[in-house]
Amino acid sequence: MLRLFVAVRPPRPVRERLLALMGGVAGARWQDDDQLHLTLRFIGEVDGRRAEDIDAGLRGVRHAPFTLTLDGVRSFERRGEPTTLWAGVAPQEPLRALHKKVDQAVVRGGGDPERRAYQPHITLARLPRGAGSIGPFLESAGGLSGPSFEVEDFCLFESRLSAAGADYTILERYRLG
Repeated sequence: MLRLFVAVRPPRPVRERLLALMGGVAGARWQDDDQLHLTLRFIGEVDGRRAEDIDAGLRGVRHAPFTLTLDGVRSFERRGEPTTLWAGVAPQEPLRALHKKVDQAVVRGGGDPERRAYQPHITLARLPRGAGSIGPFLESAGGLSGPSFEVEDFCLFESRLSAAGADYTILERYRLG
């Protein structure tokens, strides 16, 4: 079984900007460079045949390249407790349109339709229970604006989970345009 997701891999200058922000929250599990991505669609576990069908569907996605800009740092919460620190992007409309096309391709390939609302973001850190205060981090990094980057492709990733965290491998790259 393969654990798959579809995402945009930001270029090195964007990743370096995000990596430079990281730190200052006790207990946070910060992402490393190889883990930085902007998810378009989580697929989950599929067998090899289904992965091939999804790949074939993704090859048919047609969308024009577009530009995104990093836009702020926020947190996701569960039951009032922060669980994730993330960077946003703007504008979100072209990304949402690409997400919809990717979701349709995954469904055509035999995947389940997406049931959650799509919130474009780049995860910066996971916050276990008991992590330090995020207030100072959000105060210093929350106004993040830029750099901008051209989205010219998206990727099919495999995610392997281990005690050390997730390891991501790009299986395929799909050009836009």
